[in-house]
Amino acid sequence: MSYMQPKIIFVVDDSSVNLTRAKQVLEDSYRVLTLLSAARMFALLERVTPDIILLDIEMPEMDGFTALQKLKESEKTKHIPVIFLTGSGVESMETRGLELGAVDFVLKPFSDSALLKRISHHLHIKKFIYKQTLLLKEKTRQLEQLNSSIISIVAELVENRDRPTGKHIERSTKYLRILIEAMLERKVYANELLNWDIEVAIASAQLHDVGKIAISDLILNKPARLTKEEYEQIKTHAATGEQIIDSMIMQTNGCVFLQNAKYFAGYHHEHWDGSGYPYGLKEDNIPLQGRIMAIVDVYDALVSERVYKQALSHEEAVNIIMSEKGKYFDPKIADVFFEIHNSFQSEAMRL
Repeated sequence: MSYMQPKIIFVVDDSSVNLTRAKQVLEDSYRVLTLLSAARMFALLERVTPDIILLDIEMPEMDGFTALQKLKESEKTKHIPVIFLTGSGVESMETRGLELGAVDFVLKPFSDSALLKRISHHLHIKKFIYKQTLLLKEKTRQLEQLNSSIISIVAELVENRDRPTGKHIERSTKYLRILIEAMLERKVYANELLNWDIEVAIASAQLHDVGKIAISDLILNKPARLTKEEYEQIKTHAATGEQIIDSMIMQTNGCVFLQNAKYFAGYHHEHWDGSGYPYGLKEDNIPLQGRIMAIVDVYDALVSERVYKQALSHEEAVNIIMSEKGKYFDPKIADVFFEIHNSFQSEAMRL
């Protein structure tokens, strides 16, 4: 037979009399650890995580308010419920404690039954919050999985229409991961990238060519080089893709997943020097998603065979991209690409 482990209670008070009293009241129901100072509490927190902390306010060296602030600054301890023990019923102290994140106040000398009920109540709340958090995480996971599945299906539909590019979305997504991870390692645009959910961003990049869904099959699958007029039609896919995703965003109240997709779709043909399309944006005015995808997209196009051209070698593709550094491509991102281009080649050989 298995037994539930008793909940752990820290009681922190500079009075040994108060500690003894609290332990007598609580030890039949909980595992009680008594501590004479906040410093000792923090030392013990390195090894033991309590379910709740009873914390005296008026203590030498570090008072309860300071200790609570320190608890809330740590990811490990910020969610532990803290009940203040105090011999003062001053309203301003209670207000400050609640503002700092205390869940309750117990006046000393405390009633046995009242202390037990308050601890039981807050442990019940903690358990409820934990269960609800797990449910929310699971629902979020399911929603993200659904989003990813829908995006993959839409991307596959687009790619199936654009047969000459064969597996372009799969390849570009893998190259994109390599480049973003390399940028993070080298702290290139790290402040912006750290605000991204990288997995979400990479998954959303599958929609970067979604605008091609509005291009005629005769143009997409033409077994020869496009005319100037046909190429102009192809160029509309960037703005069309942005418009399609904008419509999706309006239907989903601004999903972050789709915000990333919008930037990948709408701006991956913009050039650093302003000569790109659809908007002729320049330098940092081009969203970072577009600047990263620009290199990935061109690399895959260069090393892939088309009906109107042979595939270039990896070395030729790298030379072309680096020759356009500061013209077509963000120079910082191009430099990162050059440092890790062998990883692109390794991935290309596997695909």
